[in-house]
Amino acid sequence: MRYMMLIYTTAGDQRTPEETAATASAHIALMQETKRRGIFHAADPLESVSTAATVRVKDGKVIVTDGPFAETKEQLAGYYILDCKDVDEAIEWASKIPTTCGGAVGCVEVRAIRQMPEAVRMLLEAEYANS
Repeated sequence: MRYMMLIYTTAGDQRTPEETAATASAHIALMQETKRRGIFHAADPLESVSTAATVRVKDGKVIVTDGPFAETKEQLAGYYILDCKDVDEAIEWASKIPTTCGGAVGCVEVRAIRQMPEAVRMLLEAEYANS
């Protein structure tokens, strides 16, 4: 089953260049290891919340708000998608993900990715092939 690991860290980058390099090296090592084991699907950092927008539709009207949904000191900083045999394995990998992207220790939320129904997947693939 695929799991998404959502990395949360504190807003604002207070790190030294050495700390930034160490965090990047730890991410690279983790990505290399999960690729070697054949469970890696994706991993990317996200831009600052200053580039974010929250979109809602209410009564047919689109409402756009700058920034994330809620005011918080932590922000979504990036993600991994790994194919793990169970949630325990996913938690084990999540514990290895660096969360110091913003300069302080953050957390990783682990969520199973729900499989899309086969009929929907086939329709999307057919539509993509025709475009």
